[in-house]
Amino acid sequence: MTWWGTRNNVSPRLRLEVEAMRATFGNTFKLVVPQFGLLTWEGEIELNLATLQDPFHKLKIVYPNEYPNRPAEAYVLRPRIYSEKHQYEDGQLCLFNPKDGTQYGWNPSKSTAVTVAAWAVQWLYAYYTWRATGNWPGVEERVDPNTPLPPRRR
Repeated sequence: MTWWGTRNNVSPRLRLEVEAMRATFGNTFKLVVPQFGLLTWEGEIELNLATLQDPFHKLKIVYPNEYPNRPAEAYVLRPRIYSEKHQYEDGQLCLFNPKDGTQYGWNPSKSTAVTVAAWAVQWLYAYYTWRATGNWPGVEERVDPNTPLPPRRR
């Protein structure tokens, strides 16, 4: 059985996910339950950027089979976007650094699709800032100051 249960017996985790998405995004995202394949959310968001000809962006949040131990994945379906920074070759957005740990990155006990969708929206604003300025805003890699540095190679 998958983490979300079945159509007739939905898991408590999926119920929590749906409630959280509805409370945060209203009807912006629709849950897509395929007969086969992965459960996803799809929604169209509007970016508040005067420089865009079309401010609407369609996002897709995909739950992997190992969810919540592995985070949901985010993709921009429309318009087509590719960035050499913070995006995988398959189009998945790189939303956090796993080295940041559960305090700043994905936390299986607290993070939800809301977390990933919000990070995806932030990613889009960072992407357009980067395109306009050449600098990706924000912290690109957070390192615990108590972590010892690895030995330097000569």
